Amino acid sequence: MSGFTKVTLFSVEEANRTVAELRPDLERLAAMKREFDQLGSRADALSLALSGAAADNPDAAELKRVTERRDALAEQMLMGIEGIQRRGCLVKDIARGLVDFYSLSGDRLIFLCWQLGERAVDHWHTLEGGFAGRQPLDSTERG
Repeated sequence: MSGFTKVTLFSVEEANRTVAELRPDLERLAAMKREFDQLGSRADALSLALSGAAADNPDAAELKRVTERRDALAEQMLMGIEGIQRRGCLVKDIARGLVDFYSLSGDRLIFLCWQLGERAVDHWHTLEGGFAGRQPLDSTERG
């Protein structure tokens, strides 16, 4: 087995079609991430409350439930991310629903970039540039 990963290249049109298909999954993942974070805050608070408390403290049972739900959400999020990435795109931030698609600009490999709330894939950045380096596609690139 080689150490190379197959890269799927997307045109802007293909990325937009994929976004339309993935939008519900990304919205679901973003909601799971919000719940996961809220449960983490609750678990932290319960852990502090339980410091030095008796084992039969009711907060201990709640902490167990919160931890189990959080673990289940983590597993569901991981499976969701893997399912999306099997399609050839990269999930960069599930809270924002941020996804990158490998593409070519001339002879240069770039990322087409999209996030929840955007109408279409209208931005790109270099592989090293990340979200902060996003630039709008010019009208000829939008397809």
